[in-house]
Order: sequence, then structure tokens, then C-alpha cells
Amino acid sequence: MNCEDAKPLLDSFADGELDLVNHVQVEAHVDECLRCDHIYRNRAVLKNALADEILYFRAPSELRSRIRLSLSESQTRSPITRLLKWRWMPAFATAAILTAVLLTTFAIYRDRAVDSENLLANEMVSAHIRSMMVGDTHLMDVPSTDQHTVKPWFEGKLDFSPPVADLSQQGFTLIGGRLDYAGGRAVAALVYQRRQHVINLFVFPNQETGANGERLLVKQGFNIVHWTRSGMTFWAVSDLNAAELQEFAADLQS
Repeated sequence: MNCEDAKPLLDSFADGELDLVNHVQVEAHVDECLRCDHIYRNRAVLKNALADEILYFRAPSELRSRIRLSLSESQTRSPITRLLKWRWMPAFATAAILTAVLLTTFAIYRDRAVDSENLLANEMVSAHIRSMMVGDTHLMDVPSTDQHTVKPWFEGKLDFSPPVADLSQQGFTLIGGRLDYAGGRAVAALVYQRRQHVINLFVFPNQETGANGERLLVKQGFNIVHWTRSGMTFWAVSDLNAAELQEFAADLQS
């Protein structure tokens, strides 16, 4: 089986939906093909991320009971009765309802933003762990300490040009870069080193043109610092202590 035959089957392979013959053939191909193995691993990470409980919201029992009661009452009233009740509703009651609707909508979008951030943070940690598990051949597609070698390497491979900084004077040594996949798109992964600690800096475009301050997160024992600046989003992931990782982020932005 070659790549052309295997790629349409990788989703089903990751979900365990292939018949025995195709499963064995795809498994053998993935073991030998680094590119298809990388695609399969991304599918597996995405599958695990989509199973996270943060993506699902179960309404409280009190809210469900109120909705059922409201539906029951609405079915017993005629359309004219409901219209008259709304027409003669006091102005303050109408304003209160509209305010409640607006607050509920704001809360929903706020919670979705938090969940989206958590989901993306989990993806970044998974990509960091994956790069460390496979070894240096996957950690870096272009091993180099020269920013003028690493930055041009991404040309033609991405639809944007990632900023590459030399922070060796600050104690953070650039050791290379690679292509990775996160947030539903291809991203640049710049690899730095601080003593024995590896820092994966994931960079990709952001729709916001302004700058957002740093946020520090902790996932699966790894520290994460992320921020946006000049239309780019940055996610730094490492087992380095939080203070030094924040120092790394500050040096990048200075």
C-alpha cells in the first residue's frame, strides 16, 4: 500500500473502523512512512481532544425542569393569549428579559472562548510531547542555531512568514524549526533550548491585529505561555519553570 491508497483510510484507521485486511495494510504502511505516521498521529490527537469533557455542557437539572415547564405552558395557551400577554407586559419586565438574554449570550460566548483556549492548549501540549517522544528527527526539520537559516526554510511551506529571533545572548538558544499541525492548520514550530529544557514555540497568524498580554497555563505538568502580537499568535510550551518561560516570552517581545 502506498501513500495515495493509505491517506483516504487514515481517519477510519484512527477511529478503528477499518476491516481487518485494510487495517493491517494501513498499519504496515504507517509504520514505514513518516509522513502518513505524522498525519495519523495528528488524527489521534484530535480525536482525543474532541472527547474532552470541556467541549460538552450539561444544563443543570433546575434549568431543564424550567424549560420543560415553559414548553408545557406554551402548548396549552392559544397564540392570541400569548400575544396579548406580551403586548401588555410592563416595560420594566420587557427590559429585564432583554437584559437576561444579553447576559446569557455573553456568558455563552465567554465560556466558548475559554473552552476553545483550553482545547488549543491541549493540542499544543500534545504536539510538544509528540515531538519529544519521536526524537530529534521529528523535533527539528531544519536543525540550526542560525535564524537566517531557519526563517528562510519556512518559505513556500507556509502561507505566512514566522518571526525568528536569536535569543542566545539571553540564554535561550535557537536549535531549529519544523512544521507542525495545531488549531486546524499548519503552524511553524521554532525550537529553543535552555540548559536541558526544550521550548517549542508554535507560531501562526491571528485575525486580531492588536496585542494581547501573556497568559500562563499549566497542562499535564507543562507550562504554557501564549500571547498575540502583530497579527500572530504565539504558544510557548516547555517543562521549564514558569518564571523562566515567562522571561523567554518577554525577551521575544522586547
